[in-house]
Amino acid sequence: MRGVGDEDQEPIGQVDALAVPRFARPDTFARLPTLEQVGRAAVAMLGVPFDSGVVYRPGARFGPAAIRAGSKLLRPYNAWTGTLPFNSRQVADAGDVACTPFSIEQAIGEIERTATATYQRATHLVALGGDHTIALPLLRAAAAQFGPLALLHFDAHLDTWDTYFGGARYTHGTPFRRAAEEGLLDLTRAVHVGTRGPQFSDDDLAADARLGFHLVDGRAIDERGAAAVAAEVRERVGEAAVYLSFDIDLLDPAFAPGTGTPEAGGWSSREAITVLRGLKGIRLIGGDVVEVAPAYDHAEITAIAAAHVVYELLGLLALGPAARS
Repeated sequence: MRGVGDEDQEPIGQVDALAVPRFARPDTFARLPTLEQVGRAAVAMLGVPFDSGVVYRPGARFGPAAIRAGSKLLRPYNAWTGTLPFNSRQVADAGDVACTPFSIEQAIGEIERTATATYQRATHLVALGGDHTIALPLLRAAAAQFGPLALLHFDAHLDTWDTYFGGARYTHGTPFRRAAEEGLLDLTRAVHVGTRGPQFSDDDLAADARLGFHLVDGRAIDERGAAAVAAEVRERVGEAAVYLSFDIDLLDPAFAPGTGTPEAGGWSSREAITVLRGLKGIRLIGGDVVEVAPAYDHAEITAIAAAHVVYELLGLLALGPAARS
């Protein structure tokens, strides 16, 4: 293992796919080294196998393993952005959080503590979910490092509802309301992207706006195109430190069937990747990709899409300015 201070060494990248078949081990994200192997990393990939906050179909606790499996074909060079997501800086797989499935609030604490501890050995975190409840503890840990964060939230749903089922405050539909209440976000630079589908009431969108969130709804991709969507998002976040949270149900069920709350009329995986590439230059500090539930997937469609979203986030991190406060 390299020493914790050995940050000037050449990054250790993927296992060579021309020497070891991709269907062989290791089962880390993109067959990268573990954080234990490298000691310290610029970016740590942290699995969060938790789904006790869902209100419909469970199964996202198996998401981290599915995303890692779907990442085996990722190659070192992204020719379309000119980046080396795995080699420009050290990227490593930090394994999974050990969090209880029996108590949501206990699990939130365990996720926050593990993420905080991981920040002692990594500058940035990208989490593999897990349901969207995990965004709250991850935002707590990130805000402790970087201060109040701009939020880019790609999702079919707002996730700013207040409570479910007689007062449940911590679910996958509430993390960004709690984050706003806790002062984790710079709400002048918070934006939902791709929201669509039915709401609970005619006040849901207005209530979200009263909290301070800006909405780029799912129709924008058709009405204005990917470049315009990306430009609006970049203008909203400005030069602030950005946390990007990507719910895979942003994608239409044709492109992401393996998720817990699918909504018709979503984006294609190509549209989502195009918008992400259009965010080049934002001050990204980390994020998550959540709600992959492989029991409902087919031929790894959802897992592969999620792995490619992670790949684009790593590319944005490689392109972006240093963001630590």
